[in-house]
Amino acid sequence: MPKTDETLLKRAKVMRAEMTQPERELWMALRGKRFERVKFARQVVIGPYIVDFVARQRKLILEVDGDTHGCSAEYDTRRTAWLESQGYRVVRFNNSDVIANMEGVLLTLKELLTTTPLPTLSPKGRGL
Repeated sequence: MPKTDETLLKRAKVMRAEMTQPERELWMALRGKRFERVKFARQVVIGPYIVDFVARQRKLILEVDGDTHGCSAEYDTRRTAWLESQGYRVVRFNNSDVIANMEGVLLTLKELLTTTPLPTLSPKGRGL
């Protein structure tokens, strides 16, 4: 397994300390297995990228996008394709959705967790 880039790890640590308001609010709903007993982590390095939230066991990534994300559609498409090639499902929420409609975001997330099967495990207990 390749070593994680130290620069990305440092950046992720800074991002955890400097979360946006929507990220903080969503994190309060997700942390400590508070939501559907699913363990989420925040600002996690996966390969060459840092993702906002991930439920590793469920292979589900949540991204909270601000207004500036519209400018990086090409980058987001490449990033999402790479993450999906690693077996993850990537779901995006807008900042405004998280702030104004947290209940709807969590309802959507609950539905996703219900319809996203757990990854199949190999005999050694690792994902395929």
